[in-house]
Parts: sequence; structure tokens; C-alpha cells
Amino acid sequence: MQGVLNGFAVIAVVIGVGYLIGRRGYLGDNGREVLTKLAFHVATPALLFTTLARADLSVILSNRLLVTAVSTFAVAGIFVAVGAVRRWGVGRTTIGALCSSYVNAGNLGIPIAVYVLGDASLVAPVLLFQQILMTPVALTVLDLSGAGEKQPLWRQVTAPVRNPVGIGSLAGVAVSATGLTVPGPVMDPLTLIGNMSVPAVLLAFGISLCGSTMPGRGADRAPVLLSVALKSVGQPLAAWALAAGVFGLRGEPLLDVVVTSALPAAQNLFTYASRYRVGEVLARESILLSTMLAVPVLVVIAALLG
Repeated sequence: MQGVLNGFAVIAVVIGVGYLIGRRGYLGDNGREVLTKLAFHVATPALLFTTLARADLSVILSNRLLVTAVSTFAVAGIFVAVGAVRRWGVGRTTIGALCSSYVNAGNLGIPIAVYVLGDASLVAPVLLFQQILMTPVALTVLDLSGAGEKQPLWRQVTAPVRNPVGIGSLAGVAVSATGLTVPGPVMDPLTLIGNMSVPAVLLAFGISLCGSTMPGRGADRAPVLLSVALKSVGQPLAAWALAAGVFGLRGEPLLDVVVTSALPAAQNLFTYASRYRVGEVLARESILLSTMLAVPVLVVIAALLG
């Protein structure tokens, strides 16, 4: 469990630094907004490009990816159905569906994969699935729903090819698929810029906690609690049922897919919510609660399946 504790400790420290920055006002009134824009428009696209450009796309055909995809769509679909019935709105429901199913496979999943599962590549299918499919689709829905600033029709229609996160992902996949080698003078600066993504997201998240109320008690109580329940319990159970019952996985392969499905909601979801100015409280509180619950959930999973 050292990997679990180390991963959460790193995240907690950086978020805590962000909280202190917000309390002291070191970055002014617009510090969080600047960090969010930096992550969304510059650092995250660079990170996705450099990650996917070096990735082995053959993992797309693995059973682990099928389990991840089906369990993700299952829990996200439940949130979407409830959101439609409760009329939470397209943008808010999209953010909630992401918080219910989009796992922190990067800055938390990798150390856990190394220390708990013994292989960092085990999170690659999840990273690829989320970066290639989930993120572009969700951000396109947010663009087309009119979240954020109102845009003319031609900008809505061309949203998928203009979104910086989607562009970074698709460009990285294209490089990997064609086998091209990006020259060092190009890749090295992009790698350096991409390294800002996770710290910027965590610091912005920490700043957002200043003056916030206890999570799960405000107007967003219902969608927050639903997303946390689906993320912390529903998705791991769905992954276990699919992996064991449908694909016949046992032992370490079964542990691998259930552990990765039990990772908490990713911090970059708050960046998306902030960018589109929809569901910000929902994203912040869902991420915080699912991250807190992830430690006992992962410990129980390791004890039962390890």
C-alpha cells in the first residue's frame, strides 16, 4: 500500500500549497483562472501529445481496455439518465458523468500501478481510452451545449477540431500510429511545457477550496453524492463483474482492472468545469470526496483480490 499512500500524499501536498496560495492571495484575484487557462490551452495539450506520441497503441485491443470502456459507459450512463430525469442540464450532467467515471490514471494511477501492481504500463489502456475518446467527446458535448461563452454556429460545428485538448490527443495518436519520430528540439520543449499540467491543475484546485463549504451539503448535494457513489463503488463493482464474469479474468489481471477502476476522479475535470463555467462546485466536491474515499476502497480491493 506504499504506492497508494505515496500517490495521495503528493496530491495532498500540492493541493495544500494551492490552498495557501489562495489564502495569502499571492496570485491575485485571477490566479485560479490563469492556472486553469494555462493547463487547458497549453500544458495539458502538450502533455497529451507527448504521452500519446510515445504510446504503444496495441493496448487498445486488450481485454483490460474493453472492461474499462464498458464499466465507464455503464456508470456514466447511469448518471446521465438520472441527470436527464432530474433536469440537471446538459453541461452539468456531462461534468457529473465525467466525475462518475473518469479516473485519475496519470499522476495517481501511475505510482499506484508501479508500487501496488508492479507495472506502470497497466494504466496505459485507461490513459489512452480517456485521452483519445472520453475527453474529446465530453468537451465537444460541452462546446455544443453552449456551456461557457455563447458561440456562433460555425464555431460549434467545428468544435471537435478546435479544442486544444482534443487536438493534442489526436496529434499524439497520429504520430504514434505512423511511427514518426519527433525531433528532440521539438519534443523536449513540449515535454517541459506538459510537465506544468498536473501542478497547475492541482494548484488551481487548491485555490478553489478557499472559502468553500463542507462538500456534499449545498445545492449540488444530490449530483455530488451520486457521482461519488458511482465512482468509488459503482465503477469498481462493474469492472469486477465484467472482468470476472464476462472475460474470465482471475488473479493479477482481475486485480489490475479493478484497482484502476477504483481510482478517484481526475483533477483535470475541475479544469474542464472551470473552463466552461459549468458544474464547478460539482466537480470540485466530487473530486475531493472520491479522492478521500479512494484510500479505504483501494485497501479493501487489495485485501480481497490481492
